[in-house]
Amino acid sequence: MAVNKLKVVLWVVLPVSASLSFYVFLSILASLALQDEADVIITNAVIYTCDPDLPWADSMAVRKGRISRIGSVARVQVTAGPRTQNIDLQGKFVVPGFIDSHVHFISAGLQMAQVELRDIHSRVDFTRKVELAVQGARSGQWVLGGGWNNENWGGELPHASWIDYFSQQQPVWLFRMDGHMGLANSVALEKAGVNRNTLDPKGGSIIRDKDGWLTGILIDSAMVLIMRCIPEPSIEDRRIAFARASKHALSKGVTSVVDFGRFFPGSSTTKVWDDYHEVYKWADAVGNMSVRVSTFFPLETWSHLVNLVREKGHASSQWLRVGGLKAFADGSLGSNTALFHEPYVDYCENYGLEADDPRWLLNLVMEADQSNIQVAVHAIGDAANDEVLSIFETVIARNGPRDRRFRIEHAQHLSSGAPARFGALGIIASVQPQHLLDDAHFAAKKLGEERSLTESYLFNSLLKYGACLALGSDWPVVPLDPLEAIKAATKRVHSGNNRPWIPSEIISIEDAITGYTLSAAYASFMDHDIGSLSYGKLADFVLLSDMLNSSAEVSVLATYVGGTMMYSAE
Repeated sequence: MAVNKLKVVLWVVLPVSASLSFYVFLSILASLALQDEADVIITNAVIYTCDPDLPWADSMAVRKGRISRIGSVARVQVTAGPRTQNIDLQGKFVVPGFIDSHVHFISAGLQMAQVELRDIHSRVDFTRKVELAVQGARSGQWVLGGGWNNENWGGELPHASWIDYFSQQQPVWLFRMDGHMGLANSVALEKAGVNRNTLDPKGGSIIRDKDGWLTGILIDSAMVLIMRCIPEPSIEDRRIAFARASKHALSKGVTSVVDFGRFFPGSSTTKVWDDYHEVYKWADAVGNMSVRVSTFFPLETWSHLVNLVREKGHASSQWLRVGGLKAFADGSLGSNTALFHEPYVDYCENYGLEADDPRWLLNLVMEADQSNIQVAVHAIGDAANDEVLSIFETVIARNGPRDRRFRIEHAQHLSSGAPARFGALGIIASVQPQHLLDDAHFAAKKLGEERSLTESYLFNSLLKYGACLALGSDWPVVPLDPLEAIKAATKRVHSGNNRPWIPSEIISIEDAITGYTLSAAYASFMDHDIGSLSYGKLADFVLLSDMLNSSAEVSVLATYVGGTMMYSAE
């Protein structure tokens, strides 16, 4: 009303030209107000921002997918306009969107439609579930699946004879949960041309019984012998798998993932590139992405990636980013292929498996680093981690200081001096807390009590020495579930026990949330856009049923990406 009265007075007393100028001025003000008008305003929330400059807020404004204001309701409400959507969260808890630092996203989406064996706890249940799948398959059709863990039924590895009697017309291939071992039936072995005279490939093993007959178990690069015979999923199959995986991720509060692709030692390097071009680039181009993706590629393809980055840059859009390169230093603990300084207790002549020649690894990391490409290396055993740390240290010394953010994926078992080396060298520890829930059951059997208790999942030690701890799942190896991973990192209590495993390595709720948000973003050079709820960053956030330090069971109520609700539990 006051403005209207002022308009009338000025119209009377000012010359026409001055009145017109005043109207122009008012139009400019109105235009500026519209430019600042929020698309969405969140109020009455408990917002944990992960921004050290403003850790807590109760309100947030979003404009064009980014946070335009955050803080108190008074500060945020001034950006409200006639077109603003106002959302009262009634005191609910909000955190930044979770970033899973290590997944195999399309593999997981494909596996969601296959035989799921993760929760199997006996040979009888194993064979029954596989038999049901075989009964639904036509003659000659591959039956695929995975997730089995032999430690769930005492440690005995499955045998082809368990499933041969009901699968004489169908080849069967079933991954162990860690992805470093698989079971093939006799039809699959015959189709692949694998027999008792077949030699172990470099970096892998074909397991035989005491008489030299095949058991059906193949480890690491030996798995390629079977997998090269399995028909490649079609482009449409992989696009559907991506959509399936994305929908599941959003239901768990995951708004961004770092995808390490369909790649393991000895396998084809083309699948990761095919998925990038035929699935991710396609989805980005047609607007079919609902989860942000950063992709990593096999280290041996480093020159291809260098050319791509020089031509196109790292980011195709806000949804898709070319991350870096990945290599392998060893296998896994469950498959007895993680590389250690001392032998396995249950297999006294075995120290593990060296997945790649360290000299080859050093040379390629050196080349990639000189081209400013980020490198991540899979290392699980203490010897493998020490070897990779030494390679990174050599590269840093030769190529000089820069913001390179080298990563070690998994970092599960570390020698006494390793956490300090991570911190001193600025190496990111990309870890998966849910793995400790499985390994706690059998680590002592494989490593001995003392080694298992002094070098396993040293999360708190890594933080103590200043290392960046980025959290993830390794899905589909374990379920994609940040809330369960945070619980594992902050409690370390595995099933069948009520006491924490290595309690000195428990980390705080705040550190665990940071590991799934800001540190995860930093670990992938995405911290300028995501990882905290800060001014100017993309408005990716999760609405939870309660605070994470609550004794109540916490669940995801809604997931927002770019300020748009992409998932609701209702």
